[in-house]
Amino acid sequence: HVQLVESGGGSVKAGGSLRLSCAGSGYTYNTYCMAWFRQAPGKEREGVAAIDSDGSTFYAESVKGRFTVSGDNAGNSYLQMNNLKPEDTAMYYCAVEFGASISWFEHDFDNWGQGTQVTVS
Repeated sequence: HVQLVESGGGSVKAGGSLRLSCAGSGYTYNTYCMAWFRQAPGKEREGVAAIDSDGSTFYAESVKGRFTVSGDNAGNSYLQMNNLKPEDTAMYYCAVEFGASISWFEHDFDNWGQGTQVTVS
């Protein structure tokens, strides 16, 4: 049973930093893609960053140069967010898919965490 638990969200001022963590358990796949999505009130969920087991990464244009995604072989992923802006305010979700190449499309992921709120003022 796959479980993903996000942590690290909070409220920060513009220009500040947060590091989100996603603790994964219940799986031992060698090939995977871990991704971070966010959903702001009234907006659709969007892919923010992703990393696969080969180390390939993806970043949305809006976060390039500010966010860094990483993962480890224990099934955890991290999203370092620097120079945060008010428009980064959203609920952030991690997701994982197995045996898959890198993706940042919601429909490619079956396993999701509950989300962690990020508020930038």
